[in-house]
Amino acid sequence: MSQPLNLLHAHSGNLYGGVETLLVTLARHPGALEHRYALCFEGRLAGELRAAGAQVSFLGSVRFSRPWTVLGARRRLTKVVQAHWPAAVVCHSPWSLAAFGPVARAHGVPPVLWVHGAFTGRHWLERLARVTATPDLAICNSQYTRAAFAAALPKVRAEVVYYPVAPPPAFEPVRRPAKREGHGASPDTVVIALAARLERWKGHMALLDALASLKERSEWTAWFIGGAQRRAEDVYRADLERKANDARIADRVHFLGQRDDVASLLWASDIFCQPNTEPEPFGISFIEALYAGLPVVTTDLGGAREIVTPACGVLVPPGDPSALRNALERLMTDADLRHRIRAAAPARAAALCSPVTTVERLAEVLSAVVRR
Repeated sequence: MSQPLNLLHAHSGNLYGGVETLLVTLARHPGALEHRYALCFEGRLAGELRAAGAQVSFLGSVRFSRPWTVLGARRRLTKVVQAHWPAAVVCHSPWSLAAFGPVARAHGVPPVLWVHGAFTGRHWLERLARVTATPDLAICNSQYTRAAFAAALPKVRAEVVYYPVAPPPAFEPVRRPAKREGHGASPDTVVIALAARLERWKGHMALLDALASLKERSEWTAWFIGGAQRRAEDVYRADLERKANDARIADRVHFLGQRDDVASLLWASDIFCQPNTEPEPFGISFIEALYAGLPVVTTDLGGAREIVTPACGVLVPPGDPSALRNALERLMTDADLRHRIRAAAPARAAALCSPVTTVERLAEVLSAVVRR
């Protein structure tokens, strides 16, 4: 039996979002890969990785404005590389590629960039990454991100690998009413959920506008799932609460904050709506909603086009409040449509993001460039 590919993931690790969810999923579902992690910060990500049995090394806080912190982190990373000799160093942002790619290159280890967002080549960190360590391979999380990357760095091989997203545990149907009632939903209420970081482009405001236009309909309530991780997100949440109050729908909009039971909250919901105002590079939240059997309503932008089909949701034109309102109203009032989607949506999620198939795809893509 061949040895698993030994990968070293270099990442900051101070926040928690889609990238961090990916890293934890890889630790839990390694397949034919072996993952180690080099992080700059202790925090939730490090804790979840250790709980999954992963080896985590710390490089120290890094700021390019303080060059000695970069040099110190590179020295610590050098020790990790020399101790384990990974097949590749996988960097999860232009920042980490610029900081740590040179260490991989100096030791003959291929630097790989996992592209999680639109890479245009114009940002100073992207330009710095190109100068310090152009990657041997770019792993793109969607065709959308691959197209942008290929335009910026056409000579670098770029492959699409959708995120591995594990299906949630099975839930007992008898528990669903209690889960709903705990957050203001009766058996007849249509629960509209949005689970995302509190970033303005995620469309919370657009959803509130649509709900305000539907306030005469008595059957809905909304759950906003996700907590603030930075000061700007605290300000944004206050703006959202103020808007809900001004629209006189605050009693039907519940801000649930950061949760460790997101899967069960989605399972207890009826519709997932995240009307992004900017392109979502991929969208783990859409996959999680489909696993929960929810119709997905989102904007016809970015990676969502690769996930949402008419069989499992609705793509609405960007900047079209009427289309968003109409999509929500149709799903609110058509219980049969919601039930049909609930039966079919999990298969769509598994077809795109089953950990078994996506990790196999990742190993196949890496095999062309890794150090043996």
